[in-house]
Amino acid sequence: MYFHGCMKKKLIVLSGAGISAESGLKTFRDSDGLWEGYDVNEVATPRGWRKNPEMVLEFYNMRRNNVRDAVPNIAHTGLAELEKHFDLQIITQNIDDLHERAGSSCVLHLHGEIFKMRSELNETLIYPIRNDISIGDKAADGGQLRPHIVWFEEPVPLIADAGRMVRNADILVIIGTSLAVYPAAGLIDFASPQIPKFIVDKNIPYTKGIQNLYAIQKPATEGIIELKEQLLKYI
Repeated sequence: MYFHGCMKKKLIVLSGAGISAESGLKTFRDSDGLWEGYDVNEVATPRGWRKNPEMVLEFYNMRRNNVRDAVPNIAHTGLAELEKHFDLQIITQNIDDLHERAGSSCVLHLHGEIFKMRSELNETLIYPIRNDISIGDKAADGGQLRPHIVWFEEPVPLIADAGRMVRNADILVIIGTSLAVYPAAGLIDFASPQIPKFIVDKNIPYTKGIQNLYAIQKPATEGIIELKEQLLKYI
């Protein structure tokens, strides 16, 4: 804890697919491992990329179009408004930019960003992308460009940064996530037992043994109202 006097308390928000689903962005967990009709093993693993890069690029080109057409919902904007009262850091498992478009200024994307691409040879050689990526599009090092997405079976480079953020939190909020995808799901364990924790989801995940936890069993767009009422008690 490191807030003093009139300094804002550090509020860390871990967001997941549920918050984006309410803006019309589907997730693979909606339908038995299929994501918009695609097997996630075929489009969200290094194996799938090696086997059929054309299909993977096509899949993420469609996802990019979906995100471009989506708009932030009241859960996104409600979280952004909390910056007026808290030192707010969002850690999201989502690859869309809806938090940023809603006005949040500090967003860490654990699993990458749909509007970025990188060399398949060098994960630090990253470029912005708004339209489609095609076979033959090359990075400066000659590597084929691929989505800047952390696929299953790949390490999560930013998980250590996220862990440090949670460890320093004064308040932790978990919204729109089933806490089923690791290592992101383990972030709650980094929080101090003493701090208040809030979880907002239509299906509250298993959280036995976590101290000072307040559950709001509602979709993100409904739960954000009660969440804000509770959080404002800590200003």
